[in-house]
Amino acid sequence: MDPLRNPFAPGAGTPPPALVGREEIISAAEIALHRIRRGRPEKSLMFLGLRGVGKTVLLNKVGEMAEEIGYSLVKLEAPEGQRLAQYLAPALKGVLIRLSKIEQAKVLASQALGALQGFASVFRVTIGEINVEVDDPHTADSGNLEIDLPGLLVSVGKAARAAETSVAILVDEVQYLSEEDLRALIVAFHTISQSGLPVILFGAGLPQVAGLAGDAKSYAERLFDYPSVGPLTKPAAKEAIKKPLLDEEAEIEEAALEAIVEITGGYPYFLQEWGKHAWRVADRPPIDKNDVQTATTEATEALDKSFFRVRFDRLTPREQDYLRAMAEMGPGPHRSGEVAKLMKRKVESLGPLRSGLIKKGMIWSPSHGDTAFTVPLFDEFMKREVPHWQGPA
Repeated sequence: MDPLRNPFAPGAGTPPPALVGREEIISAAEIALHRIRRGRPEKSLMFLGLRGVGKTVLLNKVGEMAEEIGYSLVKLEAPEGQRLAQYLAPALKGVLIRLSKIEQAKVLASQALGALQGFASVFRVTIGEINVEVDDPHTADSGNLEIDLPGLLVSVGKAARAAETSVAILVDEVQYLSEEDLRALIVAFHTISQSGLPVILFGAGLPQVAGLAGDAKSYAERLFDYPSVGPLTKPAAKEAIKKPLLDEEAEIEEAALEAIVEITGGYPYFLQEWGKHAWRVADRPPIDKNDVQTATTEATEALDKSFFRVRFDRLTPREQDYLRAMAEMGPGPHRSGEVAKLMKRKVESLGPLRSGLIKKGMIWSPSHGDTAFTVPLFDEFMKREVPHWQGPA
């Protein structure tokens, strides 16, 4: 079929042609935005789920809604191994400069810019010159992030309230925040909540974030809701394929649709990948089961070269061996002791290796002693990549 009309778009955070099955989460986020905008208390939200479920898409959708409502937006992605101050401070500068141009907020925005300047200086962050009159540059420059970040964000919130606006901070890949950074962020939003300031946080991360937040501060569960973002239900998964096709005046046979949903497990990224390749290989509509069979070969090859490969290449040989042992047992979750037994090692000796894989975002622990892949279908990829595994070398 015409490649120019192919509606499917697999990509990192790329919005799907039909955002379906997430209505409840989107509605909760919209209510939270409106409540904060009206000066009412509301929990911040953390979208948690495996790779490929569309967390970033949801985060971007929330950002669009926030801007439509009238929020100032701060969008961040936590890079692995980089401190929060390094990318938060520059992002806040633009927001505060805009607020400083609003007459009733000038004084408080200038104070916030002073706090930002002190914060950037003590944490050695380059934010460039601030071409406004800065008052009180010593609000957030103690060098203790758990003190300085709340001070900085409270000053931002006060300036936003004076300007009769609100601020939404969006943080993707929350699991890469250091323990210190996550703890400081939680303390900051605890203070913001107590002060009734118009600032809200939306985060997205792997499932372990809820546990990390709880470990960082016991009251985190009272500050955040953690909507689980999983695979789409079967009806929603079908709709994610059917609707874009109908919009392009194309169709798919029911058997072919069932096959795509079953193969992909309803994971949104994989649905897009299979939809893209099914469209590409079909000569004409309707897409049939033979087209899906051919598309499966092509989609699997494409995933192996990109989606799976970029994650595999970050692994050390020992880490690869650990994940291959997990794959030998199936998709999981698996007891850590069983993985160790298969590798002919003591479970205690594999603890640091397992911890390293969790920090890299490759595995997580659904419950104590369990280990599971964060990337759906990664077990099948590992078997293709290392087909004749005979145990540890």
